Formats: sequence, C-alpha cells, structure tokens
Amino acid sequence: MEQTSKKLAHEPEKRERSQTTEILRRLRKNKGAMLGLAIVVFLVLVSIFSSVYFDYDSQVIRQNMLQRLKSPSAEHIFGTDELGRDLFVRVLYGSRYSLVIGVVSVLIALVLGVFLGAIAGYFGDVVEEVIMRGTDIFQSVPITIMAIVIVVSLGQNMINLMIAIGLTSVPGFVRITRASVLTVKNQEFVEASKAIGLSKANIIFNHILPNCLAPIIVQTTLRVATAIVTASTLSFLGLGIPAPRPEWGGLLATGRAHIRDYSYMTFFPGLAIMITVLALNLLGDGLRDALDPKLKK
Repeated sequence: MEQTSKKLAHEPEKRERSQTTEILRRLRKNKGAMLGLAIVVFLVLVSIFSSVYFDYDSQVIRQNMLQRLKSPSAEHIFGTDELGRDLFVRVLYGSRYSLVIGVVSVLIALVLGVFLGAIAGYFGDVVEEVIMRGTDIFQSVPITIMAIVIVVSLGQNMINLMIAIGLTSVPGFVRITRASVLTVKNQEFVEASKAIGLSKANIIFNHILPNCLAPIIVQTTLRVATAIVTASTLSFLGLGIPAPRPEWGGLLATGRAHIRDYSYMTFFPGLAIMITVLALNLLGDGLRDALDPKLKK
C-alpha cells in the first residue's frame, strides 16, 4: 500500500519532467529556433560584457575628429562616424540599450496584459466588455503614433520610452490571455477548485494561468522583437534615447545624413537590428511549434 502511494506521488512529477523533456527535444530539432537562440544568447552576452571590455567615456562617446568618417578597415572594422568614434564599439555597446528596452517594455506589457486578460476571460459579462472595448479603442491608434504621443507627453528618456512601448504592447497580451483563459476556465480542475472553496484570485493565478503559459511565452518572445523595432523607429525620429548613447535607431538616424557617401554608417546598425529581430522571430516560431501539443511526434 505504501509503495502504491509513493508511485502515485511520483507520477505527476514524472509526467511534468517528461513533458518538459519532450518540449526541449522538439525545440532542439528545430534548426531555425536553435540558430535564433544562439544569436540571442550571443547578443545577451555582448550586452552584459560590453561595459567590461569597452570604456564608455574613452571608447564609446569620446570624439576624435582626426579619425572622422573612416571607411571600414582592419583598425576600425565598421568604420568611424562623423565624430571619429569607432562604429563597431558603438554598435556592440548599443545592444544593451536595444535589448534592455525590448525586454523591460515587454515585461511591462506582460504584467498589465496578462492581469487584464485573465480578469476579462474569467469574469466575463460587464467586466469583459469594459476591458475588451477599451482594448479595441487602444488598438485603433497605430502603435508608432501612440508611442510618440506617450513619449512626448511623459518626456524623452529611456524609462519613458520603455513605458510608451510597453503600453502599446498591452492589447496583444490582453487578447491572447483572455482567449487562453476562456479555453481553460470551464475544465474540471477549475470546477473542483471552486467546489473546495478556493478564492477567485487563487483559481486565476495558481490554477488557470499556469495552463495558459504556452501562447503567452511565444507572444512574449515575438513582442520583444516588435519592441526593439519600435524603439529604433522612435530613436530614428529623434524621440528615443538622447545622444550620445549609441542606441541602434539613433545610430541609423545619425548615419542618414551621410548615407550617400558613407553608407556603412547606416548599414551596420541596420544589420544589427535585422539580425536581432530575425533571431527573436525564429526563436518565437520554434517555441510555438515546440509548445503546440498537436505537433507531438
């Protein structure tokens, strides 16, 4: 009898472990996802250790007019900008700004969007109507225009930029969370939780949301890519991180004035944005396929 109870106690843990193993196996089989993951890990390491290998004052922002507008060479791999600063160092250092903006803004959207979406999906009726109609109104304004309005209203700095991008990403999380909650809330384990008297907050956050994580994880990965593009767009328009911080969109805006004769000034920052967004999209698509139970083999 004791052995039987021990087996029953270990079965949920084994099932959870085998499910995680199966997801990782499917993810490893996706070459595009693994390539995207490798690029993302590399960019994260670059953003973490760039301040260790490069001095911000002397190598990132200090001007050297004797070296201005030098084409790519062995000495300056990506060339130099109009103020003589090494573009390779600035692109590498700029990865920390773009990645931090992308991740933090999506975390803001994740918290607000999942909370509102879970409430709308679980309670329904008037609560759902108010939240979803508000989401519809918010989505009726183009993301870039909404972000511009928020940045101009709050002021131009890195924190306000992240808040602006985060708020524009909330509706996507609201919709996907609500849809996931609607598919889960009428299942038997939720009814059992209600029957034993658990609070609504306990049911939502401890029983329903853990079963809605797969689409939310995929949405988070893809939204980071969108947030990086939006941040670069705002910086390109002069509403991003103020100079001389080397954010990728700001580097593109600076190089725009010299694009005819010194195209490398826009090519390398643009390439960094393209590779990062591509890697995140590949990883997001791979996670979607790995987490989809219909694709089990």
